[in-house]
Amino acid sequence: MGLDNYAARHPEGGLTEEDKQAFRDAGIDLCGGMHSDGVISFRGKWYDPLVAHVTGVSLYQEWIPPETVREMSAALNRYSARRLARIWDKVWPMPWEDSHHSEREVADLQRFFAICAERGLGLKGWW
Repeated sequence: MGLDNYAARHPEGGLTEEDKQAFRDAGIDLCGGMHSDGVISFRGKWYDPLVAHVTGVSLYQEWIPPETVREMSAALNRYSARRLARIWDKVWPMPWEDSHHSEREVADLQRFFAICAERGLGLKGWW
């Protein structure tokens, strides 16, 4: 089963132009899905093993409210991007030898959650 997660102001969705610009200005480049762009939305299935392990919250939800997203952001930011990439390698190993999850991608994920936390955004899930 696939999963796309979108930053949103409420369970029905919605972002302001300022919200969208904040993500673009941050240079975020996450794994996109069929309906997600990797900037204001991402392929949740790809990141759920790491996020659930570190935050205790699964991305497989229709709506994750802003207060929970703030807590998730704080949990992710307790680690360096390097440490999170190592954790991700353990909870979801890459299927080929000598491959690892990127520190840059993890840093972008941390930045995504930080922007959501700063702007009071939740996460809408679609699968």
